[in-house]
Parts: sequence; structure tokens; C-alpha cells
Amino acid sequence: MRILVTGAAGFIGSHTAEALLRRGDRVVGVDNFDPFYDRALKQRNLDDVRLAGGDGFSFVEGDLCDSAVLDALWRLGPFDVVVHLAAKAGVRPSIDDPATYVRANLEATALLLERCRRDGPRRVVFASSSSVYGADSEAPFGEGARCDRPVSPYAATKRAGELLAHTYAHLHGFDLTCLRFFTVYGPRQRPEMAFHKFATLLWRGLPVPQFGDGSSSRDYTYIDDIVAGVVAAVDRPQGYAVFNLGGDREIRLDEVVPLLARALDKPLHIDRRPDAPGDVPRTCADLTRARAALGYGPETSIEAGIARFAAWFVQKGVR
Repeated sequence: MRILVTGAAGFIGSHTAEALLRRGDRVVGVDNFDPFYDRALKQRNLDDVRLAGGDGFSFVEGDLCDSAVLDALWRLGPFDVVVHLAAKAGVRPSIDDPATYVRANLEATALLLERCRRDGPRRVVFASSSSVYGADSEAPFGEGARCDRPVSPYAATKRAGELLAHTYAHLHGFDLTCLRFFTVYGPRQRPEMAFHKFATLLWRGLPVPQFGDGSSSRDYTYIDDIVAGVVAAVDRPQGYAVFNLGGDREIRLDEVVPLLARALDKPLHIDRRPDAPGDVPRTCADLTRARAALGYGPETSIEAGIARFAAWFVQKGVR
């Protein structure tokens, strides 16, 4: 297949592009190198993708809100499917700059879907987030939850993206799969993301911030399991569908940080802080739908995943 991957230089995007290339697909990637973190890190991700893909990989740098960039991408088509992973990420930063998140996450998605409507393909896999469940959903989180009370602008843009996707599926017959990712971690993780940030502090002998009493919990999902779910969604169009992709195990903050400290063989010092605005107390994925429709089943335990992340961090992480 010929596949367009947006956000191809990022954490999840680069792993997804690499996996598709390794199985023989041809991939066109796009990324705008948002200055949220060091461009050199994204460039390094791209180097790994190019190494895996050779002549099967093409790349365009640019913003999806720019029609000239969309024109350049579609000249490299036609595409069989679009995997839309590009987004401005981060719950807490979105509170300070909501307009930028609306543009990057919603306007760009609307323009991309409209180009697909006009020029094809009408098969899209869209990256959503467990953040859409907000603070009031009942665990384990099922895809049928109302998801109408987001607690951050980031979460609101992701839920709005799902609704826009539904509109295109309804009006224009798209096969459009929305994947709600649950706290993804692993090699190439962005420097401001929790595990990478914590690892950097541990490495430097500095205290690790703990917001709240440590009882907040997450369904942490290793990057290889997320990519397997994305690839399954590429291969199994569902009409309009929403699926959780999680790690199948909920773990508390005050349990996971000591695991990371042990994997890095560093002492742990905690800096206790009040609860942060925009954070939800827990995430927990119901994977029933994803198992049945996508054959999804996470294979990486939190212990194994943290060990692999720690090994990568020691070799290549930002320290």
C-alpha cells in the first residue's frame, strides 16, 4: 500500500512509519517540526525511518494548514490510506495556549479530511487520546462513554476531531477509524513527557515532581503495542469506528516512578506538589472492542517496557 503518515518525525509517527516500511508499504511522511521541542530530535527520528525505508520513504516538511503543503503531498500520491498522527500534544501547555491547539489539532484535521474527500483516499486512521474521557468517565473506560466533559483544551480538540471524523464518514462514506491512545511511552518519547522527564531528573540526581498524593494512575502503553494497533486499523477498515489502545494494566504514579528509578539504577527523591489543572485522576482502557475488531492485544508488560525505555534513554535520551 501507499500510505500518508502525518506527524512522521514525531514519537509515534516515526515508529509507525518505520513499521509500515519494514513490512513493505511505501510511505510518504509529513511533519512541520513544531518548536515544542528540539528539531534535532525529530531529525534523528527521521534518520531512523529513512534507514528502514530506503527508496520506499518520501518526506515533505510543512504545515497541514498550508494548502501548498497539501498540494505537494498529493503530488506524491495517490494514497490508499492516510494515518493522521500529527497533533500539538500536551495537556498542561494547551491550557496556556488553546488557540494554537485548535489550529494544529482541529483546523489541520478538517483541511486534511477535506483534501481526502476531494482527491482521495476516503480511508483515514485518526489518532485520538484517552484524554477525551475527562474526569467523570467510569473505569474501565469504554468507547460508548459520552466524552462530553473534557478538562483541557487538548482533550477538547481531540474529541472535536472524532466528531468531525464521524461527520465525514456519515456524509462522504469514509472508512474512518479513531484510536484513543492511552499514555504511550518508549524509545523516542518526547523530552517533556513524563517518563523521559522523570528519567532526566533521576539521571541528574534531582527530585522527581509528584502531583497529588501519588494515587493517580494510568494505563501505560508501550510504543510497539500502539504501533501494532495502528497497523491493524490500517489493515481492517471499519466504516466509522472508535477504539481504545491501552496497555491492559492500570498502575499508580507512586508505583511506576520507583520502577523507572530501579531500571536506571538511580536513587529516587520525590518533590510533592498539589494536583495539576487539566490532569485526570486515572485512565483505564476497556479493550473489548479493539480485541474483537482489530485483534489488538498489548504484549509488553510495564516492567519490560520501562527496562527497554531505560536502555534507550541511557544510549540516546536527552539527559
